[in-house]
Amino acid sequence: MLILGIETSCDETGIALFSTKQGLLSHTLHSQTEMHREYGGVVPELASRDHIRRVLPLINQALLAAKCQLHDINAIAYTQGPGLAGALLVGASIGASLSFALGIPALGIHHLEGHLLSPLLSSPAPSFPFIALLVSGGHTQLMQVDGVGQYKLLGETVDDAAGEAFDKTAKLLGLGYPGGAALSQLAKQGQRGQFKLPRPMLNSGDLNFSFSGLKTAVLTLINRQEITQQSRADIAFAFQDAVVEVLTEKSLAALSQTGLTQLVVAGGVGANEQLRNNLTLKAASVGVTVFYPELEFCTDNGAMIAFAGAMRLQTADISSWEPASSFTVNARWNLEMIDLPDA
Repeated sequence: MLILGIETSCDETGIALFSTKQGLLSHTLHSQTEMHREYGGVVPELASRDHIRRVLPLINQALLAAKCQLHDINAIAYTQGPGLAGALLVGASIGASLSFALGIPALGIHHLEGHLLSPLLSSPAPSFPFIALLVSGGHTQLMQVDGVGQYKLLGETVDDAAGEAFDKTAKLLGLGYPGGAALSQLAKQGQRGQFKLPRPMLNSGDLNFSFSGLKTAVLTLINRQEITQQSRADIAFAFQDAVVEVLTEKSLAALSQTGLTQLVVAGGVGANEQLRNNLTLKAASVGVTVFYPELEFCTDNGAMIAFAGAMRLQTADISSWEPASSFTVNARWNLEMIDLPDA
């Protein structure tokens, strides 16, 4: 079975072709980072218009790379939500139109489900059940994953997501957009122990997160002293160290509470080098294995959507799916509320 994946939830246009027999055949991606840099953040209307320009050429590019034709595709998976409504509508409309024209099923995929399942594209891959730490610019969540479509929320951020806090703190330090990666690079020049920042909700007794106060603490530091290049690096180091410690300890607590021994890390912040090193080291000391997606699949991409579509199709009778006659998007969508079709 050959599945076309379409991802247009925010500022990356991602297209991929996944075969249930051969694996990932091709994937193409266009990032809008340079376009949005001028504005210091994503402009929804510009994002939507750029998806319109990019999606069809990228589909053709993916087909060419996989040496496939449109009529070879057996199903289409597109990101239905959550995300920017206008951006989601681009992918959903293209997916539904192709589904109707080709007479094949179309599946609306939850964006976070794509991230959550993306480490299964790598080798070695985790097996169900496992704990998933989803960390991105818009989400920070701990999920128990018992199978495809079987997700239990264990904890989440009560304010800023980890990636959002990275970007906001980077802006306070005078770094460009997007700031998360730039802050991580600056932190490599920093020295441990120069500044001490709080670890919000580290001892809260639950699995929730909070990062807004950490950003405020950085602002307080900046306002109290003359900032040099070295002090900026030291503050970046202290900030990243605080975020990594909280994410690590909460993840280990989730594993301890559930008795599970596999941790999946997904989302853009999952590419952070210090987080990967710290989690892997701490997890190994308690007999836990950590799985990460390839770096190219940490950010939004079509491969994770195509793969999630393939996984969902394998849980049901494909004959029960019909070509799309309409489509909807969900800008806000609870991952636990995913409904799989009857088998």
